[in-house]
Amino acid sequence: MSYNLLKGKRGIIFGPLDEKSIAWKVAERAWEEGAEFTISNTPTAIRFGTVKELAEKTGSVILPADATNVKELENVFQSSMEILGGKIDFMLHSIGMSMNVRKGRRYDDLDYNYFVKTMDISAISFHKMLQVARKLDAFNEWGSVVALSYVAAQRTLFRYNDMADAKAALESIARSFGYIYGRDRKIRVNTISQSPTLTTAGSGVKGIDNLIDFTERMSPLGNATADECADYCITLFSDLTRKVTMQNLYHDGGFSNMGMSFSAMAVYNRSLDCPDCIEPEEPWDD
Repeated sequence: MSYNLLKGKRGIIFGPLDEKSIAWKVAERAWEEGAEFTISNTPTAIRFGTVKELAEKTGSVILPADATNVKELENVFQSSMEILGGKIDFMLHSIGMSMNVRKGRRYDDLDYNYFVKTMDISAISFHKMLQVARKLDAFNEWGSVVALSYVAAQRTLFRYNDMADAKAALESIARSFGYIYGRDRKIRVNTISQSPTLTTAGSGVKGIDNLIDFTERMSPLGNATADECADYCITLFSDLTRKVTMQNLYHDGGFSNMGMSFSAMAVYNRSLDCPDCIEPEEPWDD
């Protein structure tokens, strides 16, 4: 259902790859809510993904760019303002990559060249986007910027590795730039800490299915889907959240506030060869 929440608004969406991408879902919802926007990803992602289908569906222009390259980002923002006919109102940063994770490197045995790339692609690119946008005066007042994060920025999760450091930096950038951008231009900058989501990129991470099962059992509302994340992004792009900024907003079905759930404890007890570990018959009413 459309509510015209973004009617007349213009934006840039960084990161869609295919229909499993959260950025793809955000683009579809933004279009349904009346927004116009450009789409950006690396030339390789555009070539091997299905971004052209998204562009055709939403009437958007694709602007290839390496998000770590300031000159290419300048082109994206300048071209977007020309194509869309003015300054933009919203931006999504949905970019992340770790070769250490892909190669199975342990956190105490990182390849530092990979580590630097993880930070540049997954976090510093966000700062570069914001800095370029500010210097070009690319945003209208009361614009909104959202970047996708994960609870591993605050908690250690097995195998998330150097991406946790990148997400922590991403959230810090949102706070620091959010202060400056809010003070000077009334621009909101927030991060969304999303449930683990089975995107195309995420599917290649070893153990992702087990992680998703665990967080589903731990979350009282269950994992948040990519479609639900897109809905949340739309509310942050809209004028309904004008005074929300510098926040890391958990969108994870309650997982971030849980210690142990009934479902997770039941599975844990069944895994133990322990006569004293009695599986509860029903959830505790406390």
